[in-house]
Amino acid sequence: MNIEDIKNVYFVGAGGIGMSAVARYFLHCGMNVAGYDRTETELTRKLSAEGMSIHYTDDLSLIPDEFRDREHTLVVYTPAIPADHKELSFFRSENYEIMKRAQVLGLLTKSNKALCVAGTHGKTTTTSMCAHILHESHVDCNAFLGGITKNYDTNYILSKNSEYVVVEADEFDRSFHHLTPWVTVITSTDPDHLDIYGTKEAYLESFAHYTSLIRKGGALIIHEGLEMQPRIGEGVKYYTYNLEHGDFHAENIRIGNGTIVFDFISPLGNVKDVKLGQPVPINIENGIAAMAMAQMAGCSAEELRNGMATFSGVKRRFDFHLVDDRHVFLCDYAHHPKEISSCADSLRRVYEGHRITALFQPHLYTRTRDFYKDFAESLSKFDEVILTEIYPARELPIQGVTSDLIYSNLSEGVEKHMINKKDVIDFLSSHNTDVLVLLGAGDLENYAEEITEILKRR
Repeated sequence: MNIEDIKNVYFVGAGGIGMSAVARYFLHCGMNVAGYDRTETELTRKLSAEGMSIHYTDDLSLIPDEFRDREHTLVVYTPAIPADHKELSFFRSENYEIMKRAQVLGLLTKSNKALCVAGTHGKTTTTSMCAHILHESHVDCNAFLGGITKNYDTNYILSKNSEYVVVEADEFDRSFHHLTPWVTVITSTDPDHLDIYGTKEAYLESFAHYTSLIRKGGALIIHEGLEMQPRIGEGVKYYTYNLEHGDFHAENIRIGNGTIVFDFISPLGNVKDVKLGQPVPINIENGIAAMAMAQMAGCSAEELRNGMATFSGVKRRFDFHLVDDRHVFLCDYAHHPKEISSCADSLRRVYEGHRITALFQPHLYTRTRDFYKDFAESLSKFDEVILTEIYPARELPIQGVTSDLIYSNLSEGVEKHMINKKDVIDFLSSHNTDVLVLLGAGDLENYAEEITEILKRR
């Protein structure tokens, strides 16, 4: 099915953050959009106000008549929907075109010029940066992101006129194999999700296959030094990027007084005095990749400078909750050893001479099992480490796999504590910190507001 053939789009599981972004895209395109969700929420009420017909009972009679036009109706579902769901079963039995969200994004990348960001780390920030630069420029874009941008308080950006779509290319279940990039960045290929891939070699092969999907006339912008071997086709340009060398890189980096400024060096034209709106050292490299894509899409030097200077960041990615004369507190989504190491290095540069404490909730039993020594090595870059129990997400416990695997391998010079998640607030109420960073992809971030208040009162 091509986008041009679609008149009606029906969502089974309409209220998810990712599903709702796609639903809004189709609403924006003037299509009939309806669907089911189990629970009415503020988000589903907003979708209804915007023109989407939503009901909350699994009942075939509630499917609007126009969505019974099989030839022109696309059904989008979330895997969270049970297999015996009546409406989804009906659509399957009637041979409707049925797709997961990743497949729909694949459709959009075929009919638009897709700017995609893949990699183990840095995807969300880089895609959000690129989308913001484009949206603030004459180019504009549609964007489907993996985090909530602070500039727009959402994970999507919609445009009626732009031919560009910015997409976070997720490797988790090989979702990015559905995409057809025009230009793609690959930030990193440090092995992850070994519960899906099994081996490092299979993980790298998945990225190699992804590069083969770049359309003719497009480009690959890859971080220098990655292990993977790209498999680009005829007519696809090849570029490298890095912090201080590569086809795209930075020069004349100036860090101080809470600001970061650098010159962007590019084969398409250099841009002097780029100022980071979110002045974190790791964002220099993310910014290089984002500007490279935006420049390829036609953004001018002034538009690149403006977009970077006004980018406010992404929630849970170096997300500062408190900065005053006595305390610094931030949250970072880092949940892989390399991400934690980069976070520690960035904080050391910004807060040289300060005592830095990491509060870390490991994410997944399998990731802890596979990388506990690497986690311990990365966390040992901090002065103090506070560990909680593992956040299981979709997994069942694995015998012998606990946070103690990390705890017992931390370096001797690190002050360390093991506490239960439920005791975090009490612990921090009576424990002094200087710079505190909450790390992980679990649910500790729910305590961020309370922790901020504790530090303000101290």
